[in-house]
Amino acid sequence: MSLPALLGLNALLVAALMLAVWVASVRVRDASIVDSFWGLGFALVGVVTLIVTDGYPARRWLVTLLTTTWGVRLSLHIWLRNRGMGEDVRYQAMRARHGDRFPFVSLFTVFGLQGVLLWFISLPVQVTQVAPLPARISPLDLFGAGVWLVGFLFEAVGDAQLARFKADPANQGRVLDRGLWRYTRHPNYFGDALLWWGIFLVCAATPGGALTVLSPLTMTYLLARVSGVPMLEAHLAETRPGYREYVQRTSAFLPRPPRDRSPVQPR
Repeated sequence: MSLPALLGLNALLVAALMLAVWVASVRVRDASIVDSFWGLGFALVGVVTLIVTDGYPARRWLVTLLTTTWGVRLSLHIWLRNRGMGEDVRYQAMRARHGDRFPFVSLFTVFGLQGVLLWFISLPVQVTQVAPLPARISPLDLFGAGVWLVGFLFEAVGDAQLARFKADPANQGRVLDRGLWRYTRHPNYFGDALLWWGIFLVCAATPGGALTVLSPLTMTYLLARVSGVPMLEAHLAETRPGYREYVQRTSAFLPRPPRDRSPVQPR
């Protein structure tokens, strides 16, 4: 299958997925279910692309494995985390602002937008699998897989540390500043961005693959500047005692040693 045909097929696939999830969200009055399908959408694109393309087999399987492993883990984590919690406060605010028009508005501003971003960010996954050359696993492929692994561990371990921290009633009202959270306020977001740079590097091993660099740049920008760090921190700063002090000494995104080694204490 040619690249233009593949891009068109996956655009239709993503549109169908997001439309189906939107219909479900209207029925259950919970737009935040879209978050549980974000990672699965990438996994779906990866697997379908693997089936319909005929690029170099080992690289196709590699990029599909990386994408699917990340996507399934992320979706499962979000589903377990949000189960029984009701609609996310971000979508509640949107629902209150738009009233009865929210279901229609959300089709475009939530589900449609996420669909477009999913398709665009997954370009390295799609482009990689079309390319027949180089017909070998190169050092850049291996380096990209290594970068992906570091990012995946940051995201998965960070999520696990936070879940364990929240599960302990003694930590209610406290700020997690141990483990990976000692070095960055968002190890999961940093890991998410980093692993997409790893997938991009695998794509960059193919002719023209470096042109997909806007995909990991977009993911990094969204996490660090738009829907990730800023939106979450605005809420935490107002609701979590000690969070402002934590911000003062801990890097927002890139891991680095804390400015002050004293732990956060609840007020």
